[in-house]
Amino acid sequence: MAANSSRPALTDVQAAERRLHGRLHRTPVLTCGGLDRLAGRRLLFKCELFQRTGSFKIRGALNAVRSLVEESERAGGGLPRAVVTHSSGNHGQALACAAQAEGNATAQPSAPAQGQPS
Repeated sequence: MAANSSRPALTDVQAAERRLHGRLHRTPVLTCGGLDRLAGRRLLFKCELFQRTGSFKIRGALNAVRSLVEESERAGGGLPRAVVTHSSGNHGQALACAAQAEGNATAQPSAPAQGQPS
């Protein structure tokens, strides 16, 4: 990602698109006339619930895991042995799916201790 920037550079987005190409479902964009009328404008709904893990989180998780694999390959190493997240929800599920899709990497989702903010 571009240094000292809160937004990714165009090259980062293009690299992510290349990494994800053919690995995810193309999810539809739907509309609803009734909601359009209520809102007074056209609303578009990107239906990421049709993604393999049921949310958009697989996009970021798969991009991150693919980035690690590519970096390891450039360095002449093997697959990363594991990836870890502090989430047992959508992100944890997406990371586990992404790690499995890449072969040897395993995911270790970790839930916060009860009463601790996540």
